[in-house]
Amino acid sequence: MPTAPPGSPSLLAFPQPRTCPHQPPPGYDALRGQGPLAKVALYDGRDVWLVTGYAEARALLSDPRLSSDRTRPGFPVLAPRFRASVARKLPLIAQDPPVHDVHRRLLNPEFSLKHVRAMRPQVQEIVDRFIDRMLEKGPPSDLVADFAVPVTSLVVSRLLGVPVEDQSFFQDATSRLMRATEAGPSQQAGGELAAYLDRLVTRLRTEPGDGVLGRLASQEVEEGRLPHDELVQIALVLLVAGHETTASMIALGTIALLEHPERLAELRADPDVLPGVVEELLRLLAVTDLAGSRVAVEDIAIAGHTIRAGDGVLVSGTLANRDPDVHADPDVFDPKRAGRSHLTFGYGIHQCLGQNLARLELELAFRSLFTRIPTLRLTVPAAELPVRGTDTGTIQSADHLPVTW
Repeated sequence: MPTAPPGSPSLLAFPQPRTCPHQPPPGYDALRGQGPLAKVALYDGRDVWLVTGYAEARALLSDPRLSSDRTRPGFPVLAPRFRASVARKLPLIAQDPPVHDVHRRLLNPEFSLKHVRAMRPQVQEIVDRFIDRMLEKGPPSDLVADFAVPVTSLVVSRLLGVPVEDQSFFQDATSRLMRATEAGPSQQAGGELAAYLDRLVTRLRTEPGDGVLGRLASQEVEEGRLPHDELVQIALVLLVAGHETTASMIALGTIALLEHPERLAELRADPDVLPGVVEELLRLLAVTDLAGSRVAVEDIAIAGHTIRAGDGVLVSGTLANRDPDVHADPDVFDPKRAGRSHLTFGYGIHQCLGQNLARLELELAFRSLFTRIPTLRLTVPAAELPVRGTDTGTIQSADHLPVTW
């Protein structure tokens, strides 16, 4: 398929606005059937590649000729807030090997499947605690503020070793960071989080505590194997990523289940189908929209196109997850699909470190919500819920989810 020349007004703008928080942007319909790669135009007028095919997405996400380093010239900037320095120098998600690999190995023990499975009773206790509070307060309730955000915040706090009493601070700072529309407010919120974590890491170096940060501060930093500032940045990434997207998945997944009562009935009749439900929700919702943002460091020939060195590349998890070559009836909510053929957690060396924990949180959240509050329902139609604008990027959520029972 011929691509439009740079600067062509015919290119689809990216990100695309949504009209419903749990459905893809209507503008994506224009990309379907046009091949696995297309050019789109960013807010600043720059043309970049958008990868929509599942096979091509996997190939490119594991291709070392694409860099995740956001400080490289040509790296795609989706919205003004991403020009803030706090959004550009990020360990794990915005680094290339070998530094990326070193950081990943340091964190693997606490994010392993074995360790996450051992956390199940603790996560269940946290889920039950906030459902208890909802029931004690009585309806109506905001499922985001009263359940999704505090549950995921407390889980990641426990894992990292962040004091529980500081939850309200980092929830507020994270919210301002993720919802900022300009670089200034994003930098301000990120700076507050970094300053807080700098103080915490300093204390944990000599007063070891529980959790990932206590272990890394007292061992790796104190013994000179990991710079102090790097641990602060790692902590910032884990703290923000560890609850923002999972809270969004709880909210949007709840909407999707309530919008599909037949699937909800199947779940209530047979809780063993829950893992399949969670995977299908992850495939359909893809709350981050993008499975990866990269810049090419060499020319890459793929699917009849040539990605040139310096070109920006965005991988659409939303569209790759709905590739009809992989999934029959890709827009249908079908928890009985075989396998985990979705890119919601990315692919390759940057595949989400916290995916095991996210799956556990989602499973326990949905199981407990719909078992303990069987008459849970929205107080407004899903189509009337406000959606986030494209000026914050591509992550979608329901910032407020009014429910009753």
